[in-house]
Amino acid sequence: MPFEEHDGLRWYQFDLFMDEPGLIQGVFTRRGGVSPEPWSSLNMATSVGDSRERVIHNRARILEALSIPQYGFYDVWQVHGVEVLPTREPRPLDTPHRKADSILTDRTGVALLMLFADCVPIYLYDPIHRAVGMAHAGWQGTVAKIAARAVEAMRSAYGSRPEDLLAGIGPSICREHYQVGEEVIGRVEQAFDRESGLLSSHNDGKAQLDLWAANRQALLEAGVREGHIQVSQICTAEHPQDWFSHRGEKGKTGRFGAVFALREG
Repeated sequence: MPFEEHDGLRWYQFDLFMDEPGLIQGVFTRRGGVSPEPWSSLNMATSVGDSRERVIHNRARILEALSIPQYGFYDVWQVHGVEVLPTREPRPLDTPHRKADSILTDRTGVALLMLFADCVPIYLYDPIHRAVGMAHAGWQGTVAKIAARAVEAMRSAYGSRPEDLLAGIGPSICREHYQVGEEVIGRVEQAFDRESGLLSSHNDGKAQLDLWAANRQALLEAGVREGHIQVSQICTAEHPQDWFSHRGEKGKTGRFGAVFALREG
């Protein structure tokens, strides 16, 4: 698997983007930070009870590992919604977060940062217009097709053609560990073809949902080419030594960071 390591940090990189020298990418594992249990150790979120000082230190370690200027992150308050925000500059630490579940930029010096602990990180890259995007898809974002909304937003903001985009679906919870109830089953069947195979057979009002396949289908429906999509195939619930998992750790856990940026020069 394409993992990189630096000074105790370890992060996943998509093969799909490796031949693009103008990109900075990384889905960071939980290793190499300063946070104590239950957030040990590279926790990126203050919302789970960790201190602001430790989170800022952990984020600075990622910036240093990726050679991104301090402080270069643009992040948002993720709310399981459908808002997509383009940005031209980082978010200063003393500026309140805006609410959104997808962020885009066509500027160097801006590193998109989103946080995860089972939900799906979705990466989008337009090699023609030199723009990047990210989306956060739990089950709500998946059925609302936040992936497709991000594709459309890149078309609107930068002139991106869906067929030119490269897309990565990052480490997140897999079907085998993601049981859902009647509400989610109903929403999935409304949003996708019932014969799509995204849900296992229903049993006592419960089923298992394939978030990877659902978001891949949403990208295909939006016009992204089949050969332009890579699924990491890494389940966060199965590998707690590497990834924070809300389901796997019963809610008492941190958030790992996913980063995407355009390189200077």
